[in-house]
Amino acid sequence: MNTTSDTSRRNFLKTSATLGATALAFPSIMSAAPNSDKLRIGLIGCGGRGTGAANQALTADSNVELVAMGDLYADKLEKSLEGLKAQHGEKVKVNADKKFTGLDAYQKVLDCGIDVVLLAAPGGFRSRHLAAAVAAGKHIFCEKPMAIDGPGIRSVLKSVEIAKQKKLALRAGFCFRFDNTYRETVKHIHDGTIGNILTVYSTRMGGTLSTKFPGTREPGWTDLQWQLNNWSNFLWLSGDWMMEVAVHSVDKINWFMRDEQPIKCIASGGRQVPSFGNIYDHFDVTWEYADGRRAMLKTRYQDHSYKEHADYIQGDKGKCVIGRKPKPEIFDASGKAIWRYTGEKGDMYQNEHDELFASIRSGNVCNDGDWMIKSVTMAIMGRMAAYTGQEITWEMAQNSQEDLYPKNLAWDMKLDVPPMASPGVNKYF
Repeated sequence: MNTTSDTSRRNFLKTSATLGATALAFPSIMSAAPNSDKLRIGLIGCGGRGTGAANQALTADSNVELVAMGDLYADKLEKSLEGLKAQHGEKVKVNADKKFTGLDAYQKVLDCGIDVVLLAAPGGFRSRHLAAAVAAGKHIFCEKPMAIDGPGIRSVLKSVEIAKQKKLALRAGFCFRFDNTYRETVKHIHDGTIGNILTVYSTRMGGTLSTKFPGTREPGWTDLQWQLNNWSNFLWLSGDWMMEVAVHSVDKINWFMRDEQPIKCIASGGRQVPSFGNIYDHFDVTWEYADGRRAMLKTRYQDHSYKEHADYIQGDKGKCVIGRKPKPEIFDASGKAIWRYTGEKGDMYQNEHDELFASIRSGNVCNDGDWMIKSVTMAIMGRMAAYTGQEITWEMAQNSQEDLYPKNLAWDMKLDVPPMASPGVNKYF
């Protein structure tokens, strides 16, 4: 134990606890005040995205340490730890007693004296992990999706409000909002360069995403082990590709539309490529707003097919196109290009962590909760509309009683895979 470091930390916590009524009301808060003391980071979910988030967090601030890690599996944790140590050396101080595995690993990470937690397990766990992190008084980086069903939405809404009361930082993993290219482009859009937005059309079409998770089932694996090792193809774990990947495009639509919530949506979707699990590989969604405007998303994941990741924003004075060329462009009503982004793209993943830690240091903590849950709700609306074949309203999505999380989750449980949704047969509930 480093006595000097621990004493400094105790002094910092003592000081933080006396900084006003909010801190007194929530004594579990560890690092809400401006300070230069070391911030201790915990990682929950040690896959590629979690390891990337830890790398960016360790890069974002000169006085941080990664001290705890949790994952379902020890081999994934050790692989992540090895890579992070190679990159960050002494900033990575995860002792043997701070390596946690299993279904309760997330709570053990939260209980071991960290200040900031990175939530990067599969999306099906996210609303539960977020609620636990807020209850524990931690500053949070929360990957998308923040919820995958109605109960999850309602849980996140509560977590967001409690985080505000506790003055906890809550950073959303919707990385495009931290991309320099998008930021300047959206500023031009919101400043009126193309006039009033009439419609938005976004695409996210690429090759199959199941190659990373081929469905392999090793001898002796339980149902839960098999599904966790191939999590992206199971609805209760990923929320479908609408939530796991296309939700980024949904968030961009929400951003373009000034985070104004749509009132309803219709959608179609299905699965063309044979695979395992119970998710779709394509969606086509149209959201309608109170004033009659519409936003559309086309997303597909099939090999040997047309690929595009783009955004088209039409205004009454011109249009903006992002993704068809290396730099976004804005055109006037006659089709003449009047603006093109000329700056550097930067690293959007690093930006979101740089700004997160800067907000913690300043005491003016960020909270992305209001807009992040709107984007998640929009995506859930789209999936529900495609699955049921029905028109789904905002209220229907947020009030849905469909709970995708298995009851009494345990390693040896029998966990059947529900059939893939059939529009016109599946019902809203």
